Amino acid sequence: MPRFKPKGVLERSASGDLWKNTLSRIPTVYGRLAYLASLRDQNSGLYRHHGLSTLFGREESSKALRESHASTFQEWLNLSLAEKHAELIAYLENLEESPALVLEHWTRAGSYKQLLPDGAGKPESELFSRELAALVEVLKAGWSVAASSPGSSLRG
Repeated sequence: MPRFKPKGVLERSASGDLWKNTLSRIPTVYGRLAYLASLRDQNSGLYRHHGLSTLFGREESSKALRESHASTFQEWLNLSLAEKHAELIAYLENLEESPALVLEHWTRAGSYKQLLPDGAGKPESELFSRELAALVEVLKAGWSVAASSPGSSLRG
């Protein structure tokens, strides 16, 4: 007779639980990357997630977050430029703030550079930064045109 896990039962690993209960619910790779980067303490570089730490301990939780951040970053790098463009549109369209405001802030503050995982190599970091800067400029121009044309969408 097959055994079924009761609904709500935790995964056996911090990584599995993180994916099942959190990351799989974030619809874009960019969104997952932004979320994971937000869990890294800017002072120490350590990852913190209260719920995961409570269930699996601080060390295992931090390791799962660090590894998930690195693998999500690699997943982002492996996307085509067109896929990255579509990802950013989907991400921006699901924020409470206007995409134009967010893009302007990203340009001014360079905040997307905080999304890099600690172990990212120089070539990957430079590729990420160059592509994101270019995509932000393309998106800013697109939203400017879309804002001046009622009924238009960046999704085309």
